[in-house]
Amino acid sequence: MVFFIFILLVLDIYATRMVRQVRFIRHHVWLFWLLNSVVYLYFFYLFMDYTFLGHQMAIYLRACVIVYFFSKLAFVFPLMIQDIARGIRWVSKNISGEKPVRIDRQSRKAFIKKTSVVLGSIPFMVMGYGVIRNIYRYRVLHQKLAIKDLHPDLEGLRIVQISDIHSGTFPEQKPVWKGIEMINELDPDLFVFTGDLVNSTADEVDPFLEYFSQIKSRFGKFSIMGNHDYGDYHPWKSEREKIENDRSFEDKHRQMGWDLLRNEHRTIQVGDSQLGVIGVENYSTLPRFPRKGDLKAARNGMKDTDFRLLLSHDPTHWNAEVTNKNQDIHLTLSGHTHGFQFGFEIPGIGRWSPAQYIYKQWAGLYQTKNQYLYVNRGYGVLGYPGRVGILPEITLIELKKA
Repeated sequence: MVFFIFILLVLDIYATRMVRQVRFIRHHVWLFWLLNSVVYLYFFYLFMDYTFLGHQMAIYLRACVIVYFFSKLAFVFPLMIQDIARGIRWVSKNISGEKPVRIDRQSRKAFIKKTSVVLGSIPFMVMGYGVIRNIYRYRVLHQKLAIKDLHPDLEGLRIVQISDIHSGTFPEQKPVWKGIEMINELDPDLFVFTGDLVNSTADEVDPFLEYFSQIKSRFGKFSIMGNHDYGDYHPWKSEREKIENDRSFEDKHRQMGWDLLRNEHRTIQVGDSQLGVIGVENYSTLPRFPRKGDLKAARNGMKDTDFRLLLSHDPTHWNAEVTNKNQDIHLTLSGHTHGFQFGFEIPGIGRWSPAQYIYKQWAGLYQTKNQYLYVNRGYGVLGYPGRVGILPEITLIELKKA
């Protein structure tokens, strides 16, 4: 925390150089440092673990701090480029002895100032819009899956998936209900949730228990745990307190009518066919996330079924264990990545997100031979309480015969 604040202070001192050059704010540098003080006070608030601001105010203040930071970073970027160029010219001059080409200083300063203002305003507008407009802008993505030798009674089966609710990050409760209504309008045969119900503690979901308990599903509602659901990101006073949180977490699922699968499976009769639902705990190939999933244990005693569905929070599990050791699993549903809540997806043109540099499968549908993986972009948010380009998702998967 102290090191991060030191970095912020260095950035602010550096940014002051540019602030003093911009006409409409150079006489109000005090306002710039007043805003910076709010940022430092916010980090002090976090460090001291205060709660006097209230949940909603704390979330919106976090949004302002994040947006302000990235706006300031973009604002000083041209100045950083100029200083780097100056350094290169200075080194070149001292090595070669040649006089550098002179550039009109006033023109250069004017260009840098205008560029800084434009660049600094982009994160402010785009990320601000992402907080105000996109956090509850749920969209339904309909995916039809062609399954080889699909049982006739499973033809048209509708599976609705959501993931990564992160209930502790919602600044408001009421808009969440809109997503619940959208789920029920899809008339799901099966509802599944693929982990990260909370950020740190089980009680974060309390304001939404009534909402999520209203989800309807013909053949049941199933859920699994994500890396945030173990309470590992909270400073517990004792191990006993953490165990109690784990018990409370399971109880919340029962209150919502969700069947929490912890390395377990269920067999569902659909007409004359049988559907197998397998749920594993978090399994990641990345070392910073827990690996508690045990697919072998989850499948232990499972009879042969006509269709096998695996719920696994982290998509890295698919290549690690599913496609090579469990090739009879037809469909794996995951989440976890959120699509980084930032990027763009333009049908027919392309898509991009920072998530792709960490996860091979980061959003949408993937296929290897006769096996599918679908990665949900998340229902909620984490960290930055907004979304840019990657909207919150409700997935409808419909099975059909290939």
